Amino acid sequence: MSFSIFAMQFVSGLTRGMILFLIASGLTLIFGVARVLNFAHAAFYMLGAFFGYALWSELLPALGFWGSAIASAIAMGLLGLAMERGLLRRLYARGWPEQIMGTFAVIYLIADLVRVTWGGQYYSVPLPKPFTGSVPMAGAPIPSYYVFLIVFGFVIAGVLWWLIYKTHLGAIIRASTSSREMVSALGIPLPPLFAGIFAFGIFLAGLSGTISSPVGSIALGMDMEVLIECFVVVVIGGLGSLPGALLGAFIVGEVYSFGVLILPQYAISFVFIVMCIVLIVRTQGIFGVPGEERLE
Repeated sequence: MSFSIFAMQFVSGLTRGMILFLIASGLTLIFGVARVLNFAHAAFYMLGAFFGYALWSELLPALGFWGSAIASAIAMGLLGLAMERGLLRRLYARGWPEQIMGTFAVIYLIADLVRVTWGGQYYSVPLPKPFTGSVPMAGAPIPSYYVFLIVFGFVIAGVLWWLIYKTHLGAIIRASTSSREMVSALGIPLPPLFAGIFAFGIFLAGLSGTISSPVGSIALGMDMEVLIECFVVVVIGGLGSLPGALLGAFIVGEVYSFGVLILPQYAISFVFIVMCIVLIVRTQGIFGVPGEERLE
């Protein structure tokens, strides 16, 4: 394997990993704070991609790609807020089986909405300006949009780290994951906190769906393609751990990228093999805390 091919595969894996991190970070925030396994998370990723495409191509083309991406993400966040207040708030005290069934129902509702509105066609979005060219790296041309996605993913990771560890809100969030009773005793209302975190997590899912559309196709079923990988990411990194989500996304992205190069038909199998190895060595994940479900 030449160094240029290695560089191309590494950047491709890192790009894939950053997209997975953008989705999984919202999933991790929601689980760490509200302790909800939101199986519908990737459905909002798909809906965000379709709605962003509709805004860009038909509804509000004056917004351009970037404006459509932000508008679509905000719309997904509002839908997530409605889902939290209308559905999940009634299921918090009823355990994971009811929560899982409720979020699975949302998956089918969104899938039917997409099918009725956009059908089963494939849609594509051209590379947005100013990222239509390439960047030379180790003798290989790397699409500049890949570089943008990587940088953007690290920026989001930095913003989330600052939010969780360096702000008063972050202190409340971390406290609520450790002891809800203590936070309530201090007079801090938990329902608005849960609603805000859920909406923000869905916002990230919708944003990742739109900004990742230029590097792939937009199609019905794209949510299921990433849902399993996102759960693999959070399992490898540790449930509720943001650093774990970042590391898990990097591992999954690189293992898949080089797996495609070595044995394409078994690329996704390599990802599951790595997950099994991690769980055998450390059942709670790399950054997970044994017996605890909290945001680290």
